[in-house]
Amino acid sequence: MKFFYDRFFPIIKTENRNYKHKAVIGIGGNQGDVRKRFKNLYVYFRRSSLVSISETSPILKNPPFGYLDQNDFYNAIMVIRTSLSSKRFLKFLLYIEKIFGRKRSFKNAPRKLDLDIIFFDKIKTKTRSLILPHPYWRERESVVLPLLSLKRKI
Repeated sequence: MKFFYDRFFPIIKTENRNYKHKAVIGIGGNQGDVRKRFKNLYVYFRRSSLVSISETSPILKNPPFGYLDQNDFYNAIMVIRTSLSSKRFLKFLLYIEKIFGRKRSFKNAPRKLDLDIIFFDKIKTKTRSLILPHPYWRERESVVLPLLSLKRKI
């Protein structure tokens, strides 16, 4: 495992309190130029009126889990402010995955971009489409290590 640092990862910005909610998202991918895709994602979020970036972690390169016959993953954490509800925020992230070329084939499959909500405020919920906090975040070094690198308390 190795951390990578660049212009957008890590970064810390003044939190925009005009947005009601704080979301912590895990970002990942292992197909194509993932680090460039992360930069493009950062720019996409920065240009969106639906979200404001508060902080990002360094990018962690780590081995896959589950399905092992694939490239290593790159993972990072982004802290986002938004006024979208948790359900609408999930739909927004799924839309972004799609426009960035995500194809869902099987569990733990290789992917261009994966966006997971780790925390959304302090909400605890379990529905068919969304479980908060993310049920496996404590078990994944790809989440825990970038989380530990954040400067602000979550």
